[in-house]
Formats: sequence, structure tokens, C-alpha cells
Amino acid sequence: MTRYPMFSPQLLISFVAVCETSSFTRAADRVSLSQSTISQQIRRLEELLGKALLERTSHEVRLTEEGIKLLSYARRIIALNEEAHDALTGPWRDGVLRLGMPEDLTVPTIDLLAEFKREHPHLRLDVSSGLSRELHRAYLLEELDLVLVKQVRVHLPRAARAEPLLWFDSEKYPAIEQSPVPIAVFPVNGLYREELCETLEGLGLRWRVGYSSGGLAALAAASAAGLGVSLLPASCRLQGHRVLGTAEGLPPIENFELALFYRDTASPLALDLAERLISFCGLKHH
Repeated sequence: MTRYPMFSPQLLISFVAVCETSSFTRAADRVSLSQSTISQQIRRLEELLGKALLERTSHEVRLTEEGIKLLSYARRIIALNEEAHDALTGPWRDGVLRLGMPEDLTVPTIDLLAEFKREHPHLRLDVSSGLSRELHRAYLLEELDLVLVKQVRVHLPRAARAEPLLWFDSEKYPAIEQSPVPIAVFPVNGLYREELCETLEGLGLRWRVGYSSGGLAALAAASAAGLGVSLLPASCRLQGHRVLGTAEGLPPIENFELALFYRDTASPLALDLAERLISFCGLKHH
């Protein structure tokens, strides 16, 4: 059987520290090693792979393409190492459960998650919030066990419900009347952005990004204040909003859903939490 070289967790920890600080000196401080030791460890990694991982100059440290690839794997290996240690030797005898969900659902579900954690004190519950596409990508990489995300109906989830969207503008300071039309959107590859831009272009309207944020609440506030037209869940409607529609030539967007994903191998506790989220969010099993 072919044996691959094993990555030492300490080498990976030092590598991640250099990547995240862009400095051998700051990385050495973070992991409590000397700068020369950090340099030796990075060279050891490069020798193992036969590839350069970092480009070093007198002013900065940059990742090579191979370094970028390794960084993702290094973080996953370190996280798995920590989880295995906690599950076997720490207080988390019921294991680790990693949940991901959009930012706008973190506050509404706080009480549900807190109650679940109190009922299972020996379970380490790790909750992450972020953009839905990034959360789903982390799920596919097995970095998360359970994810509640917003998506176009493409991937088949375990449970889902429709996510009504509305076109929002400001009642007092309408952006739709400007040229080019300012828009308030998620960053590139964020949800709803492509649909918004393509619709405006289909109407022959020029547009520009007036406000960009990874936070749903910030986009809702920005559109209500007149910083840009936005396409957001109906639940984001604020008092200062004007809802646009067919009168402005904007069609209804009905192909988004709130979806829950978990694996066939999900633990009983993961299934328990999934059922609570399904009930709380009004999802339907598929």
C-alpha cells in the first residue's frame, strides 16, 4: 500500500499562523516559538510536498497557489485534531456538533440553541453564521455537520420552505428614479445579487453598487435610507421601505428557499436539533 507523508499538526499550526499574520515574526509570537523555528517548519513542509508554499520578500509574505490549496486543508486537519481530542479526552463525551446558519437567523434561534445546549451539557455545539453559499461549501467539505441556508432550488435538502423576496427601495429617497440606479447588495457571489443585476439589465437600466455588505440587516437599512434598491427576504421589510414591483417592471422572484442539510450519518443529537429547527422555521421534510 502506498504511504503518503504525514503532516505534523505543529507544522500546520505554524503554517496557518504565518498565512494569517503575513509575518514570520508575528506567527512566532502567536505560537510561542522562535522565528527561526517557524522558518524551519515551513521549509520542512515545502520539502515534504516538493513545492514552494510561500513567496517571501523583505516586506511581506504571500501564498503561492500551492500554499492557498494547503491552507484550506491545514485548517480542516487542525480543527479535526482538536475535535478528536475534545471528544475523547475532554468534557465533550457526546461529541461535537457543528451548525451553520445565515446571520439573520442567529438571533431568532438563540433561545432554541441555548435550550438545546443546556439539555446536552456534554455536547460541544459550535455555531457559525455567514453567507449561505459559503456555509453550503463548508458543509460539502465536511467542515459543518448541519446547515440552514438560503438557496435557489438546486441542491436537494432534507427540509425546506419557500423564501419570499421583495424589491425594496426608500419611501422618502427612492433610488429607482436615479440613473444609474444605485443598488444595495451582498458582495460578489452573494445571494440575490445576480438576480437583481440581471433584472435591471433586462429592463435596460444602468446600475452601480451604492452599498455592499455581508449583513442582511445592514442591506435592509441601507435600502430604506435611500442608498440603493435591494432584493431581500420579505421578513427584512422596515418602516422606511417602499416595495417595488410590476409597476416598475420588476418581476416576482419565487425560486428561493430556506433549506436544511444534514447527512445520512448524522448523529441522534444532530437529528434532534434538525427537528427543532424544522419546527421553528416552518420547514417541510423532503
